[in-house]
Amino acid sequence: MSQSSEAGVAATPDFPQLLGHPRPLWMLFMTEFWERFAFYSVSWSLALYIVAQFYHGDPSGQNWASAIFGTYTALVYATSLFGGYVADKLIGYQRSILIGAVVMSIGLFTVMLPSKLAMLYGLAMVIVGDGLFKPNISSMVGQLYARDDDRRDRGFTLFYMGINCGSFLAPLVTGWLASYFTDTPLQQNFHVVFGAAGIGMVLSLLWFWFGRRGLRGVGRPAPGADSLMRVLWVVVGVIAAVPVVYWMLSAIGAIGLQWLLGLLFVGVAVMLIVEAGRHDRVQVERVIAMMVIFAFNMLFWMFYYQLGTSFNFLAQNLVDRKMFGGWEFPVGWYQSVNPLAIIVLAPIVTQIWALLAKRRKEPSIPRKFGFGLILNGFGFLVLMYALSHLINAQGLIPFWPLTTCYVLQTAGELCLSPIGLSMVTKLAPPRLVGVAMGGWFLSLAVGGNLSGLLAGHISGDSGMTAASALSGFTFSFWLLAGAGVLLLLVSPLINKLMHGVK
Repeated sequence: MSQSSEAGVAATPDFPQLLGHPRPLWMLFMTEFWERFAFYSVSWSLALYIVAQFYHGDPSGQNWASAIFGTYTALVYATSLFGGYVADKLIGYQRSILIGAVVMSIGLFTVMLPSKLAMLYGLAMVIVGDGLFKPNISSMVGQLYARDDDRRDRGFTLFYMGINCGSFLAPLVTGWLASYFTDTPLQQNFHVVFGAAGIGMVLSLLWFWFGRRGLRGVGRPAPGADSLMRVLWVVVGVIAAVPVVYWMLSAIGAIGLQWLLGLLFVGVAVMLIVEAGRHDRVQVERVIAMMVIFAFNMLFWMFYYQLGTSFNFLAQNLVDRKMFGGWEFPVGWYQSVNPLAIIVLAPIVTQIWALLAKRRKEPSIPRKFGFGLILNGFGFLVLMYALSHLINAQGLIPFWPLTTCYVLQTAGELCLSPIGLSMVTKLAPPRLVGVAMGGWFLSLAVGGNLSGLLAGHISGDSGMTAASALSGFTFSFWLLAGAGVLLLLVSPLINKLMHGVK
């Protein structure tokens, strides 16, 4: 057994190695692969489905579709906070993941039903289930490595590739399935898409159920907390939470949700600082550094999540998608550009960080985040150029600017997202890693909800136009670029607060 780095924290088992990493990493990789396949099957199609199903294709539905997508995305990540607490304090990581997978599976099959009520209740179940699933499987990746193991960042990047392999296949496979089984043009039968997502989640559940034996106790309930009665109470809590989340989706509104998310974020910060204060000043300052980075993280995802709303509507209405022989590139397939770029770029980025680390020149965590924000901004800069200089006689921009935007966003994402997961496991108080991981996903929740508000503003009451897109994307570029430069400037201060964590 390796030595624990903190008193009272369980030691890391001496796992068998596979391709230079603990063997259970690859089981978690595939579990997350199928969960992401399920999740992104819904994510790429949700806003398009709402406009097609409930507004009969009228662009006026883009505003409500954007609001629902933003709220859905926000709540998926916000409930991670509670899922992390349930795992830390009540039933452990493994049981939380299993319950979450079951609830998500049921919710995805419910979304298939062609009514607003069924869609919103199904989404509520997906949200609650993913809140139990998502933060805890990420936390378990961190528990496979000793705290000072320099492979940790690379392990998280490989895990992130599992996420994006599932994300890449989701729109391609589910769009093809809809066409194949219903003999309709690609993407028109969204109910088949949702059914395929439910099957993907069942596969994720089965993969983890049979593979968890190799974890050697990692993620099991703490001693004295393995009572099945606790599991029963969590199930009761899940049943009670679903109608509450449904109400948030259908009634509270994006602005009201933003206030609620802000209060939750403050509560998480206080909880982590109080726990850090029981250690020493170093741990307190590490938590403060983590909170500052969380704030910049919100901005990144506010603009990144345009992929499910304004980028979809841009591709559908303002991009020339005619390919060879008159074939039209499907709107949903754009959603595979980002994960494909991650699959290609992630090993390269991993090797770059490793080579720079050997030369003691690897950028610090806040500098990586700053580069990520700037690269995201450059993606919007490309769209600004296209919308102001490349519109043809039909009012359409070429195919390549949106593709280039996705690739630049991907490069930015690789500078911060896998690094952020690893950062949380290194900076958080040892006994509240799950809560801290929930705080990380809460910062994504704030960004996701803001993304819906921004997309709704771009679409307005009558749908997106070239002028409204140019205005919104110009704002996006300047805010991202400014935030990135600011973060680079204050990085030395943040590094000082991190006390040697890299």
